[in-house]
Amino acid sequence: MKHKRNLIILGILLLLALTVVGLYLFVPLRGNIQYILRLRTHKVLAMALTGTAIAYATVVFQTITNNRILTPSIIGMDSVYQLFQTIMVFFWGSTALQFVDQQINFLITVTLMIGFALLLYQVLFRKDGTNLHFLLLMGIVMGTLFGSLTTFLQVLIDPNEYAGLQSRLFASVSRVNTNLLFLGGGLMIPVMLYGLRYVRTLDAIALGRDHAINLGVDYGPVLRRMLIVVAVLMAAATALVGPITFLGLLVANISYHLLDTYRRGPLIAAAVAVGVVFLVGAQLIMERVLAYSTPVSVIVNFIGGMYFLYLVLKERTAW
Repeated sequence: MKHKRNLIILGILLLLALTVVGLYLFVPLRGNIQYILRLRTHKVLAMALTGTAIAYATVVFQTITNNRILTPSIIGMDSVYQLFQTIMVFFWGSTALQFVDQQINFLITVTLMIGFALLLYQVLFRKDGTNLHFLLLMGIVMGTLFGSLTTFLQVLIDPNEYAGLQSRLFASVSRVNTNLLFLGGGLMIPVMLYGLRYVRTLDAIALGRDHAINLGVDYGPVLRRMLIVVAVLMAAATALVGPITFLGLLVANISYHLLDTYRRGPLIAAAVAVGVVFLVGAQLIMERVLAYSTPVSVIVNFIGGMYFLYLVLKERTAW
């Protein structure tokens, strides 16, 4: 019965995702239809890639940390992205963001974020391959440090230059072009396919470190590989559209609530569908209701932030 119920829920989520995508693509459809469809298709693909990567990475990250209120952003990768964009404007002005090739900006940003994550892993896992708590603590510390440096540089930037920088600090699918979609998809899709090899292993890891080792899981190496998968997906998604802090937390916990299963495969699938619904739905509201007056990340982070507070208060009452 549980299996049948889960399949029905997954089918409903998939149908809901397709419905939201269809509404975004075809309602309303006036004027130069070919141009409008091409533009909207690019945006939908960017949102689908981003939502899939963030949902996938968050479920994996929460599984290996055994904590449902953590997101991969805690490692500090969003802060690395914001610091790099701020440094560009601080030294070369806001025109640098316009004249630097988007593909180059994407590749440099992804390289910096992945390099930061790998350096953090290498330093912290040198002696103990399972020192997750120290990793999370250092991620918070480094994220706070980078955030402080970013704020300091932004205070020194000319207000007119800062106005140009702000558009890069909020998630936006409008600046994603075809080349970036190919770069992002070419990086994210192979990494997600590689991670699927360890879905059943993640089912064992979800039981805890000791149980996973007793079940024959090579815990340390698998943990490092999955953390690298998480780092690559989060870096690519952030560089593609910008930081969306609470999206992963929101969609992952909704999938846990909807599905009555411990298996990571169905949970990842549900989180991906919910992620697409939320991103495309938020973009739909931002364009058709709010007339582009509010960035899509503000809508998603507002809902996600409220849900995060609910989860924290719920855990507190459980204690």
